[in-house]
Amino acid sequence: TMRTVIQKACEHATARIQFGSRIDGYGAIQEKIARMSMIHYATESIAYMVAGTMDSGYEDYQLEAAISKIFASEAAWFVTDEAIQILGGMGYMRSMGLEKVMRDIRIFRIFEGTNDILRLFVALVGIQFAGGHLRELQSAISNPISNFGVVLGEVAKRGKGAIGIGTGNTLADKVHPNLSDSAALTCKAVDAMGQAVEKVLIKHGKGIINEQFILNRLANATIDIYANASVLARCTKTLNEDLDSAHHEEMMTKVWCNESYARIMDNLNQLKNPEVLDNFKTMAKISEAVCSKNAPVQGNPLGF
Repeated sequence: TMRTVIQKACEHATARIQFGSRIDGYGAIQEKIARMSMIHYATESIAYMVAGTMDSGYEDYQLEAAISKIFASEAAWFVTDEAIQILGGMGYMRSMGLEKVMRDIRIFRIFEGTNDILRLFVALVGIQFAGGHLRELQSAISNPISNFGVVLGEVAKRGKGAIGIGTGNTLADKVHPNLSDSAALTCKAVDAMGQAVEKVLIKHGKGIINEQFILNRLANATIDIYANASVLARCTKTLNEDLDSAHHEEMMTKVWCNESYARIMDNLNQLKNPEVLDNFKTMAKISEAVCSKNAPVQGNPLGF
């Protein structure tokens, strides 16, 4: 679907003349087409990654499948919406076929589990390991003599994290050399994710299940990290095989990982920003007021 939608958008952009030039030469249109292409590339990469996991015989792939469903359904909506915007009024016409695509794909964010619920699932399943690790550490600390190695390892790890030293680029030997910097960003994101999960679990404990503001942001970070891993793996294969599209895929992967890292850190930084957390508490009160009235609380400023 996204391939066809991008094709229609490009056909229009390369034929449409505005202000004396084809509109595909203007920065605003170029950004739209580039972002449509990158998110389509990431969607395909995730689908191949999940399919590969299943074909390899792994029985537990619920988390990956949930991530794929969330990402693909939202990506398809984004790409179609941007394509209609590029086509302008023509994009809204039935003859172009895009308006039907948009109506049809809207249900995908609801069917097979709403994306809102799946985000909570991704976050809660994803932090189960961290919760188990913390329980193991608590047990080790309660008897530090017999578990000295565990405790010492954790002290060293936390000490490095406190001064900004992560685990390093553990993906460096797994990706093509051209993608080393992008892989390093992904590793930094994973380190930051681990620290964020640990802090929220220590703060909220089992009550984390009710902290949906936090869970949504952890889920968003998790989805971006998985997308990064998927595009890095796919692009590495393409570069290693020296395919015709290798340079193009490399450009998309680098930009995707750069922007993805910024999104991941923004989501994680919100979890420790007092102003953001206060804003969410205020939004909860706003929602309660609107729901209690079953309508917007404010009146018309003109008095009628």
